[in-house]
Amino acid sequence: MLSKYLPILDWGRQYTAGALSDDVLAAVIVTIMLIPQSLAYALLAGLPPEVGLYASILPLAAYAIFGTSRALAVGPVAVVSLMTAAAVGQVAEAGSMGYVTAAASLAFLSGVFLFAMGVFRLGFLANFLSHQVISGFITASGLLIAASQLKHILGIDANGHTLYAIVTSLAAQVGQTNSITVMIGAGTLAFLLWVRIWMKPTLIAVGVGSRLADVLTKAGPIFAVAVSILAVITFDLEASGVAIVGAVPQGLPALGLPSLEPGLLSLLASSALLISIIGFVESVSVGQTLASKKRQRIDPDQELVGLGASNIAASVSGGYPVTGGFARSVVNFDAGARTPAAGIYTAGGIALATLFLTPLLYHLPVAVLAATIITAVLSLVDFGALRRAWTYSITDFAAMATTIVITLAVGVETGVMAGVLLSLAMFLYETSRPHSAIVGLVPGTEHFRNIDRHQVITSPRVVTLRVDRALFFANARYLEDRVYQLVAEYPEIEHLILMCPAVNSIDLSALESLEAINQRLSDSQVRLHLSEVKGPVMDRLERTRFLDSMSGEVFLSQFAAIAKLAPEIINHTDAK
Repeated sequence: MLSKYLPILDWGRQYTAGALSDDVLAAVIVTIMLIPQSLAYALLAGLPPEVGLYASILPLAAYAIFGTSRALAVGPVAVVSLMTAAAVGQVAEAGSMGYVTAAASLAFLSGVFLFAMGVFRLGFLANFLSHQVISGFITASGLLIAASQLKHILGIDANGHTLYAIVTSLAAQVGQTNSITVMIGAGTLAFLLWVRIWMKPTLIAVGVGSRLADVLTKAGPIFAVAVSILAVITFDLEASGVAIVGAVPQGLPALGLPSLEPGLLSLLASSALLISIIGFVESVSVGQTLASKKRQRIDPDQELVGLGASNIAASVSGGYPVTGGFARSVVNFDAGARTPAAGIYTAGGIALATLFLTPLLYHLPVAVLAATIITAVLSLVDFGALRRAWTYSITDFAAMATTIVITLAVGVETGVMAGVLLSLAMFLYETSRPHSAIVGLVPGTEHFRNIDRHQVITSPRVVTLRVDRALFFANARYLEDRVYQLVAEYPEIEHLILMCPAVNSIDLSALESLEAINQRLSDSQVRLHLSEVKGPVMDRLERTRFLDSMSGEVFLSQFAAIAKLAPEIINHTDAK
């Protein structure tokens, strides 16, 4: 029972030497990838580079204890880093100690929200954030992130939290572009894109083994970092205006609670909640995808606990909000990680880098980190999803496009909130107008289909309306209007059958509407019948007086209803 809440007790009991070997190898590969990525994401969040390393140590260990995914790698990610910059920038000035403190407090709040949601099993709430809204938000965030890093590629000072503000600021400063910085940034960007797309196939083509080629490909960013540092030192590029990372504190972070000052927490609360929801959705999506490949499963509610613990761990170790990252998790999976212990070993690798390697990062060009970020977020931008949404559903396209436009034009937090509200509005609109169809008998069968789509047999005396959604307060009045419209359209009607194979529930408001429909139809000498009512729905109806007062009957099947109320239809098909 305890292993349900501490998954480490489950996989830990079955840990083998073979799993240890695979996990250590995966940890080495992921560590190589995470060092430059963690530095880069801290830069994106407006934080000192070492904070990215801090956020990649204890959170990984905390997730290994509480998380349920065997391959998910937790740490700083692009979208959450951008949201952190937007949230913390409202309460503190970038570069100040207050900014770092606020980022840690934001991680703590996010962790508390996630942990509480997990304890109360509220993981289902993330389902209200539709896929098209999430896709639109991530695409817009990718564009914002890439645009925000162009200032480092150009070597100029620019700012802004919207696409218009960023582009305007870049245009105003473009005359101050540093040509050497552009060469470093553009060259690194081109190299990293080559590494991502062509390096592994090229290495395999020249005879390098697949596993070694994979390791070397993942080490591509490290190579870019090393070469750029050597170039800065050799040619004294700092004197030519090339911005460098500068001194990165050596050693592990001091542990301690972040600032819990009520005023600060109240200012960060809404942002922390949004970051929690977005981070959870991204993390669970990645975790479920990887788990399915090995016929494993994850528990979304326990994932909330695991992510909550990871964010609290980040906050007490000088980090900022974290979640499960797509790129690092896929690398972890592909590298052969068999258990969450790989995350613990990765945390150890990052800790060693923090202890011994940070002095080597002094001359690292900021443009190289910016190129690392741009390369990572390019995969987030998916305009193809817009095209697919346009082809499939105008409603989904409108939701996605609106989220993109609001995020780019106003900012990430407003974009998320607009997306949430839009998702809820779409849900309420669709459920308030449930699909329904008049159905008839398919000749020679016992099946009933939509009269507008199939050649079917009907009777003007008996009209069947199939309802394709649960009935509740939001759509009860719509059902009433639909029924009254049918009665007006069919002057010869004697029986109205509500066919209910897809009606999973009927709430009190819908029940009252059914009672009103029954009364009004009775006044018009039309009998109301029900068919194919599901068991749980029938159980609730039997606890009321509705069935006793209903003018018609309840039929087990639609065919039985037609056989009794309109036998001429059955005879017609039999004759054929």
